[in-house]
Amino acid sequence: MKSNITMKDIADKLGVSSVTVSKALNDKEGVSESLKLQIKKIAGEMGYRYNSAAKSIKEGLSYNVGVMIPQRFTGMNSSFYLRVYQQISLHLDHYGYFGILNILSNEDEDQLNFPRVYSENKVDGIIILGQVSKEYIQTVQNMNMPKLFLDFYDEHAEVDSIIQDNFYGAYELTNYLIRLGHRDIAYVGNIYSTSSIQDRFLGYYKSLLEHGLAFQERLLLNDRDERGRYIDIQLPERMPTAFVCNCDQVAYNLYERLTEAGYSVPADCSVVGFDNDVYATLVSPHLTTVEVDIDQMARTAVKFMMEKLESPGRRNGRVLVQGKIVFRDSVKRLEANN
Repeated sequence: MKSNITMKDIADKLGVSSVTVSKALNDKEGVSESLKLQIKKIAGEMGYRYNSAAKSIKEGLSYNVGVMIPQRFTGMNSSFYLRVYQQISLHLDHYGYFGILNILSNEDEDQLNFPRVYSENKVDGIIILGQVSKEYIQTVQNMNMPKLFLDFYDEHAEVDSIIQDNFYGAYELTNYLIRLGHRDIAYVGNIYSTSSIQDRFLGYYKSLLEHGLAFQERLLLNDRDERGRYIDIQLPERMPTAFVCNCDQVAYNLYERLTEAGYSVPADCSVVGFDNDVYATLVSPHLTTVEVDIDQMARTAVKFMMEKLESPGRRNGRVLVQGKIVFRDSVKRLEANN
């Protein structure tokens, strides 16, 4: 592969002029949006690298986008948000931007401190990946730069958000369990912890309502404390036939708890999760779950950020990204399907 790809190389491959390529890569007028995206995509695939340092000096931009993740989502057992960050960085690269990871410490979140990448002017925009506290959301709104929420939202914040369709995913999972004869179905998750957990609960609840099944308080099981730290899941005295877990890691924790209590999945009870991350295949049998389209979430986030950098007043509102159920062996069909 040629080591120094030029604009002419890109132009020759697409059959356009070098001027057109230059305009597209620098987001200038005179090139349609569809052609701009095509040129940027080909440029990335060919290995073209923008001279970000020179452009930064000329235009007063850093050509960096901050990706801020709260510390509680970055532990040794947490991989989902780091996978999302990886995809964001890859898509940013197509636009000549770098993704700078910023871990929001528990202390900075509590004290409502701005992230360093913002206060030290190291980024042109910031993506907040993973739910921050209600109090810290106001700090985010006070940041004078393009910003958006990824994988959560807040009804009262005037910040665009991109989220997995949590409601519909959990709704379909619960429908699937009911079709297989399950009637006593528990939900595992602290519904006051994040908007995603709450929306997944509401999808589960809607499925129960549509099938004439009463919600039972005893079947709402807590999985974490108010700081988001996992706690031991307390099993109900009268066991359900199935559990809907708000994420795969919680399903993994539940598997361990069930094994300790002498239960087997799916012989004694069925379990489903959400995310389709590494935990879904660490358990045996492997977990039925909803696969989150991480690439689409990252692609949409980067597209919106680029639009905001070009037009700071642009609003996209809340955007849902669809997922799909991945069927595995953690669910059992009940004999009495009534």
